[in-house]
Amino acid sequence: MKKFIHYLLVFCFVVSCKDKSTTKLSQNEVVQNTTLTNFDTQINDLMAKMTLEEKIGQMNQYNGFWDATGPNPDKGKSAKKYEELRKGHVGSMLNIKEGVKQVKALQKIAVEETRLGIPLIIAFDVIHGFKTITPIPLAEAASWDLEAIKKSAQNAAEEAAAAGINWTFAPMVDTSRDPRWGRVMEGGGEDPYLGAKIATARIKGFQGKNLSSTKTIAACAKHFAGYGFSEAGRDYNTVDIGTSTLNNVVFPPFKAAAEAGVKTFMNSFNELNGIPATGNTFLQRDVLKGKWNFNGFVVSDWASMVEMIAHGYAEDEEHAAELSIKAGADMDMESYVYVEHLANLVKRGSVKETLINDAVKRILKVKYELGLFEDPYKYCDEEREKAVTGKQEFRDDALDMSKKSIVLLKNKKKLLPLKKKNQKIALIGALAKDKTSPLGNWSLAGEPGSAVSVLEGLQKYKGNILKYAKGVDVITVDSPTGWSDKAIINETDTSGFSEAITLAKKADVVVMVLGEHGIQTGEARSRANIDLPGLQQELLEAVYKVNKNIVLVLTNGRPLTIPWADKNIPSILETWQLGVQSGNAIAQVLYGDYNPSGKLPMTFPRSLGQIPIYYNYKSTGRPNGNNVFWSHYLDEKKTPLYPFGHGLSYTSFSYNNLKINKVNNREVKISVNLTNTGKVKGKEVAQLYIHDLFASVTRPVRELKGFKLIQLNPSETKIIHFTLTEKELGFYDNKGTFVIEPGKFEVFVGGSSDAKLAQKFTLE
Repeated sequence: MKKFIHYLLVFCFVVSCKDKSTTKLSQNEVVQNTTLTNFDTQINDLMAKMTLEEKIGQMNQYNGFWDATGPNPDKGKSAKKYEELRKGHVGSMLNIKEGVKQVKALQKIAVEETRLGIPLIIAFDVIHGFKTITPIPLAEAASWDLEAIKKSAQNAAEEAAAAGINWTFAPMVDTSRDPRWGRVMEGGGEDPYLGAKIATARIKGFQGKNLSSTKTIAACAKHFAGYGFSEAGRDYNTVDIGTSTLNNVVFPPFKAAAEAGVKTFMNSFNELNGIPATGNTFLQRDVLKGKWNFNGFVVSDWASMVEMIAHGYAEDEEHAAELSIKAGADMDMESYVYVEHLANLVKRGSVKETLINDAVKRILKVKYELGLFEDPYKYCDEEREKAVTGKQEFRDDALDMSKKSIVLLKNKKKLLPLKKKNQKIALIGALAKDKTSPLGNWSLAGEPGSAVSVLEGLQKYKGNILKYAKGVDVITVDSPTGWSDKAIINETDTSGFSEAITLAKKADVVVMVLGEHGIQTGEARSRANIDLPGLQQELLEAVYKVNKNIVLVLTNGRPLTIPWADKNIPSILETWQLGVQSGNAIAQVLYGDYNPSGKLPMTFPRSLGQIPIYYNYKSTGRPNGNNVFWSHYLDEKKTPLYPFGHGLSYTSFSYNNLKINKVNNREVKISVNLTNTGKVKGKEVAQLYIHDLFASVTRPVRELKGFKLIQLNPSETKIIHFTLTEKELGFYDNKGTFVIEPGKFEVFVGGSSDAKLAQKFTLE
């Protein structure tokens, strides 16, 4: 009762203030009773105190611009940003990676020096770990282990929150079918069903059950929408897709994110139907905030508002601000158009203040949910930061996640697992010794050189004679931050070839670690050719001439075209870029202390000309034929090198006795027997696909609609059960309406999208 009277007195005091634009309010006057679960009253009371400019300030996000623990900036853009911060015209800051001390200094300005004392929300790209870098998201997707993915995000959130971070720009849930696009490393692959499951797991990991906990951070589903379909795989490029693809392939992971309670969305750089996503009313207001009833807020991507001018959609910066707010973008990241132009647009009548109010309410709600009003410094505990950062638990979980992410593509001569005694092993490749590349791109808070190298991982096994040769550099200029274009691919220096060849001649087994350097994938890292960069293919062939017992360890951020390797190299292991525990994980898989169970989340093409190639394609009118007049290439097979869902084990599995047990009220129950037919314990990802044979809108030849991760002892059999409901059996028509149509279906169950075991059923 006393607390209620206190807030009532505060409210009366504030109402009595004659000039709210100049009167400084204490923190006690701003902070309301945050023990309530619904913050509408608090938000409305606070907004009643705000000037138009202060409201717009909450919609303004700045990149970190100076050392807040040092002297204040005195000139240039940094000085201007600092003044905006002191005026209360900044709602969020990003890329503050110096830790709690810096965050607290910035928060102190926002809370103690501005009139209203509204705390900042501090954002950061926590993409795959914070300080403890974990496997890139595409690698984690290869685990198909949703609990492990959730745990990985949970650890990242705890470590980031301990450094003062409240908000991550993750997960990226863009479905993409083009491995030329560098940002495939940041997502869940080519399939909307798997992508939706992974999106939900990561959001639950980041946000937990209580967003106000000091172990959780707000998540952000990005990039809404269509970014993964950039033409030619070139970043920031235009997108032109049909409504069926938009509704059934692009939207599902985003819709799943909204249903999982994600607090924020980020719009995207691309245009869709001729309208940039940042200014796209259909995407942001009609679908996201309307049809899906999303009640969080939307942030622009970096400067995407002002970039609408280059698109040819906005006439100038003022027009860009008008288009963005009307379309539903709530917060401006580094375009400055809101803070500089929105107030005039409102005063002139071009923009309704109700749009401003809606955006600000959404932003303030997330701040209240984070507990920032209750205690603006709750994330600023230096002792907690020291205790949490780099915890052994995080490293242990990172190792577990790394091992689960590795995919055995081929093991023809059973070279793997390696024998643990009396073998001479030659380890070849610059990436085998590299301690930075395994961190991958988007490892902004990670320390360069902090990864365990493959060489270090293998050196822990003492029973064999291990010798190393670089062979060839992948790049000639290193850029640990990943933001430089100065990394030059080595296409001339072969000086290390002779040492590698000499070493390979004397070895029983050659382990070659080849692929992309960590800075060759990620944002703005599109590649027109996705083979082994530089001289690595030449090195591989040279070594093969003297020793054919080669284990190829691929370390990369995207599917690669490796047809020669597939034809000639007996064992191929896809290890991606695995983070700090990379070398330990790879060594344990190579030596058989961990049996690989990963499955590909993206198709590997045979050649560049097949792209885009993906498993859930639609049949043409001429899918097969005996003459030239059918859908095929004259110079290449139309099948992939390795299909979606592919991944081998050191044991083997068989599927049989597929049964359709029940078809009732549009619910189908399916069972299949899975047997470990090999000699060691192993895990298998049992995958279920359906084909809707005839529909009002043509359906893909196969669609993933279920999967289960099963561990079996040798000779053990388990009955695996799947249930198909209306959610799995239906689809979206071209108007965006979800429909379930009666008719004939085919079900496939197996260890990849190429599963052969099939049964049919009819849905009444």
